[in-house]
Amino acid sequence: MRQMLIEELRDRLQAERIALQDGLAEDASAAATVQLDQTRQGRLSRMDAMQQQAMALAGQASCRRRIAEIDAALNRIEDGSFGVCEDCAESISQARLVAQPEVRLCISCKARNESQPQRPM
Repeated sequence: MRQMLIEELRDRLQAERIALQDGLAEDASAAATVQLDQTRQGRLSRMDAMQQQAMALAGQASCRRRIAEIDAALNRIEDGSFGVCEDCAESISQARLVAQPEVRLCISCKARNESQPQRPM
């Protein structure tokens, strides 16, 4: 049963990865450099275009982070460490894996990490 679940989650992760990569390719034009030629567009239009570009770049960065999380989960599936908490080495609950197959921590360790104050860099 557990192996069947892992296979289903692998398929889901791979499908999501493909969708994210496709989205990155489609959004490439939105993140392109904004032309600064005022004869082609006014100052407000250019500012709007720059804001849209910034949002597209932020969206691409988010997609890349998500792809990295998915790749890490797929690697854990391959090396056999999928479903094991990286902090306490206990099994991550099946319900948590179904909800978020890319998670690295069990719910207890995740809660403990979130409650600890962040150190300034």
